[in-house]
Amino acid sequence: MTDSRAFAALDDTFDVVIIGGGATGLGAAVDAISRGYKTALVEAADFANATSSRSTKLVHGGVRYLQQGDVGLVREALHERSALRRNAPHLVSDLGFLCPAYRWHEAPYYFAGLTLYDVLAGASNFGRSQFLTAKRTLERSPALRKRGLRGSIRYHDGQFDDARLAVALARTAIDRGAVVVNYARAVGLERSGARVAAVRVRDEEGSGEATVRGRAFVNATGIFTDEMRRIDNAEAHPLLSLSRGSHLTLAHEVFQGEDALLVPKTDDGRVLFVVPWHGRVIVGTTDIAEPSPSLDPVPTSDEIDYMLTTASRYLERPLERSMVTAAFCGLRPLINRNAATTAKQSREHLIETSMSGLVSIAGGKWTTYRKMAEDVIDAAREVGGLAAAPSTTVNMPLHGANGDAARPGLPNPLALYGTDQSAIAALIAEDPALGKPIHPALPYTCAEVVFAARHELARTVDDTLSRRTRAFFVDLRASVESAPMVAQLLARELGHDDAWAADSAAAYKAIAQPTLALL
Repeated sequence: MTDSRAFAALDDTFDVVIIGGGATGLGAAVDAISRGYKTALVEAADFANATSSRSTKLVHGGVRYLQQGDVGLVREALHERSALRRNAPHLVSDLGFLCPAYRWHEAPYYFAGLTLYDVLAGASNFGRSQFLTAKRTLERSPALRKRGLRGSIRYHDGQFDDARLAVALARTAIDRGAVVVNYARAVGLERSGARVAAVRVRDEEGSGEATVRGRAFVNATGIFTDEMRRIDNAEAHPLLSLSRGSHLTLAHEVFQGEDALLVPKTDDGRVLFVVPWHGRVIVGTTDIAEPSPSLDPVPTSDEIDYMLTTASRYLERPLERSMVTAAFCGLRPLINRNAATTAKQSREHLIETSMSGLVSIAGGKWTTYRKMAEDVIDAAREVGGLAAAPSTTVNMPLHGANGDAARPGLPNPLALYGTDQSAIAALIAEDPALGKPIHPALPYTCAEVVFAARHELARTVDDTLSRRTRAFFVDLRASVESAPMVAQLLARELGHDDAWAADSAAAYKAIAQPTLALL
């Protein structure tokens, strides 16, 4: 939290200072503190505010990367997929995927590729791929287009809740002694001779600044990596090539069944997923080059039409825009390797150490966050001359882990909290009014808002509706209607007045409005 006590704790000297609170930065904080390094992390907005809360909600090796021949990347991602399910079983689970075949040659082709996927997973495989007849395919997924269906290949991959995993990482780092602060923007670097010796951090909730001194500094700012590199060196050559990926959320009724759908090839050479998630269905994604980073990108009308049209080719009942309950967009921080299109670029990560000693990490994806964090802290250890200590995160349970491998969000929404479920139940027992839903169309209670403010560093309505609960991504209209109530609950918990509550609710509505206008 960026209250005075937490922000003041930054005015110290640390072994590792991490700038950026997305998947990679939070993973790096967990890795560093678990090695025994005194660690601080600062995030300019909220944790996972940008790309890390806007994924397709899949923990996977990447079928598309296998098609492109990135066997090493797929093998590494499949290994990390298994580690994630082991370390965060309350947030990561197995999900069946159907890859339908409508031409005679497609089934053996897909089966061969997905069998290789199983082989690469080895002992960490989630389940063997199998061929299903057309009849069995329709039994599992009755929404699929029947005409011409020759069967499908059913394979297994992982599903998760991205923002909730980010919160679990932040709390894991804090549990182990790291100083982790959101709404703390890095505005400058200070040097001792030619080396970075401190980062100046501004409290975005107040007027104060802190000088965070350290031995090693990690730039893990995701889509803003190049901006931080230019603070270090105004002439730094860009590392990133950004790609926008949009998604739609629809009612579960439009795609019945518990399996996801993999559309194996789209007009732009990608794959498209239709994925059950939190009682709804997510459709995505797109891949369009983006010239510059943005904290709150919005899907375009053309992208929405493209996803609806592409998915409808495989469904008995075409999808319509009126079925869409939410839409969201994230920007991928791809490594610029001069590929012809962003869809052909690798998701491998890159680590660069500047002349001043700033360690930047770019690229990657959620599935491999842990390995990325391990690699960047290895680099930071060398730069900072820290005592050698191996990474211990591959078998480290994250905050809330309780062995509950039920699918995230179903059938009990509180399963996502793992061992913290009892604390939310205790809030309701103490004040039964907190058991009231924040909106009739949403599964979240007032108790979850209070818990987010007290224990999960939520500071705004947007933090609460977008990343502590997932209301923004489930039902955007309902989330906007719930904003005033949520703002009042937060104001009471955080010591703010009615004017603050009104401003915070209005700020959330302003974030949601550009997307609402498309629905």
